[in-house]
Amino acid sequence: MIYAYNWIIYLRGVRFDGSRSAQTKVTYFGIFEPLPSEGYSVYFPDLPGCVSYGENYERAMHEAKDALGLHLYGMEKDGEIIPQPSDHPQVDPETLSGFLVSPVTVFPDLVREELDTRSVKTNLTIPAWLKEMAEAHGVNFSKVLKTALMDYLGLHSEEDRYNR
Repeated sequence: MIYAYNWIIYLRGVRFDGSRSAQTKVTYFGIFEPLPSEGYSVYFPDLPGCVSYGENYERAMHEAKDALGLHLYGMEKDGEIIPQPSDHPQVDPETLSGFLVSPVTVFPDLVREELDTRSVKTNLTIPAWLKEMAEAHGVNFSKVLKTALMDYLGLHSEEDRYNR
């Protein structure tokens, strides 16, 4: 087993509640298990259900970072308390020999910002005549809906979402 304690910076018992902070960094240990065919499966003992895979170690690390960021984001959105990263992760006894224990670091604020500001598609219903008239005038439906929703919710800028 390989442990790299000297470069680990993490937050203990943190609940990511949308509060803003500069470049918060969180590190959990991932267990990189070599597969008989090729590649690595990755799991995080402190975060049951957070798993990933990569066809080589580098790709497995990349995918593990994505999985960790998405998992923490999902826990935050569900209102769950984020568990503390352990100093000595408990490796599942069924893990294949040759596994590596490696720190995996994510920046939850960046993950949250990326996911919360991504564009999503939504379906709406309006009368056909209104749609035709708007299209004839070159209306950007997404922009009009976003502006109308922000006005309706009393938001003056996208940053106001953190103050609600």
